[in-house]
Amino acid sequence: MTVPFTHDDTACLTEALNEVITDGATPGGIIAIGTLGAEPRFLTGGRIADELGDQAPTSDTAYDIASLTKVVATWPLVCRAFDTDRLGRTAPVRDHLPPFDGPAPTGAATIEQLLTHTAGLKASTRLDHYRGSDVPLHELMCREPLESEPGAHRYINRGYILLGLALAHAHNRPLDVLGRELWEDLCMTSTLYGPLTRGPEVAPTEQRILGTPRTWGQAHDDNAALLGGIAGHAGVFSTARDLARYGEYLIDPGTDLAGWLRASMLPFAPIEPGLDRGLSWIVAPGNVAYHHGFTGTSLYLAPETGRYLVLLTNAVYHGEARKKIAPLRTLALKTISAT
Repeated sequence: MTVPFTHDDTACLTEALNEVITDGATPGGIIAIGTLGAEPRFLTGGRIADELGDQAPTSDTAYDIASLTKVVATWPLVCRAFDTDRLGRTAPVRDHLPPFDGPAPTGAATIEQLLTHTAGLKASTRLDHYRGSDVPLHELMCREPLESEPGAHRYINRGYILLGLALAHAHNRPLDVLGRELWEDLCMTSTLYGPLTRGPEVAPTEQRILGTPRTWGQAHDDNAALLGGIAGHAGVFSTARDLARYGEYLIDPGTDLAGWLRASMLPFAPIEPGLDRGLSWIVAPGNVAYHHGFTGTSLYLAPETGRYLVLLTNAVYHGEARKKIAPLRTLALKTISAT
């Protein structure tokens, strides 16, 4: 059953987007909403950045999607690797990495535990601490001790860094090449790992130090940047048009990843009352799957009603984004959950 978005839905979302822009949460942004089999609608507000004057974002403006990388790159690549037996869902991640000797507490975490953030890994992900070492990154990370017993949910980036390394090793090809092949297959022609050329087609993010150039076309995430902008947890840039195409692909029951989306929406570990973690995705009441990105991005999917919603902002332009655009994200989840 497909449930179209209403005129009231679009009006409320547009108003909420404009409100967070007026409140200084983000220079601007774009929302894509759509249903299976119909053209998406794009709701825009504000401007891309002060440096670009009054130029408004469009469906083809590229945003650093930050942790949406986990569900736009790593998750679909892992699912397809399960289908081809390149990765084993319950296998320790070290089995899918270049071999090394000795104990490896983190390396014993299974692919499934890494996907669901239940491996008990160290919460801090500071790849700069490994600088100067002659030991390969995957071995250094695998040798790290656990911080807790596996089972409980704790959102951690380092597991997805390991998944990215495992994907590259299992396919004997770099992660950005695997991503490009995936997105070409899905006709997502503007989705890619950076760096991107600084310019009006790309939304800049944060100015880290006053008086220095703003981060623009480079991965905002420090650990992704240390990996050359190519990582399993962050580093991808995309557009509202491409993510709308991706959202429709995932909710289309005739595609390979649609089955994986439904399997990934089975609750695996509780996050808080009313929210659970599936395979990568957060699962909310109303059979909705979603994920956020630190820079101010979100993707929501409701396969039972044939709906998807994409939210792209560069809210870190003004600092920490999570709290500033929270009202807009809350409304987006409420809107897509309606039946």
